[in-house]
Amino acid sequence: MSAEKPAILFVCLGNICRSPLAEGAMRHVAARAGVALRVDSAGTGDWHVGEPPDRRAQAVAARHGVDISDLRGRQVTALDFRYFTHVVALDRRNLADLEAIRPKDGGARLSLLLDHVPGREGQAVADPYYGDTAGFEVTWAEVMAGAEGLLRLIRA
Repeated sequence: MSAEKPAILFVCLGNICRSPLAEGAMRHVAARAGVALRVDSAGTGDWHVGEPPDRRAQAVAARHGVDISDLRGRQVTALDFRYFTHVVALDRRNLADLEAIRPKDGGARLSLLLDHVPGREGQAVADPYYGDTAGFEVTWAEVMAGAEGLLRLIRA
């Protein structure tokens, strides 16, 4: 990784639940630690481009003191691998989609978010979309753990 400020892109399927929660969690843990990062999120699909995060995602983040209401969905592009130092997938399907669009000269490190949590390597962050509020709490806990682990890696 270069000496430039780390830039992290979190990617899920639609960019309305898991990846905006991960973006909010990463901004939160970085601010708390006084670490300057560029953070964004995107989806592999284009269904929710321009839309705010799911209201349940916004609510769970707000319960934990994080406001993600200003975020808007966007679709990941091959150019993201040149701009971001880390592209972080929320599950294996999205990881495979990212590997397929990654350009040969894309320098971003590609990983799963839970690869940064000891004992959770290779696992997917729970997708809460079709569940209830409790599922969003599980997802929040997982993205917070992943964000903290990723921040430790960046600081090392």
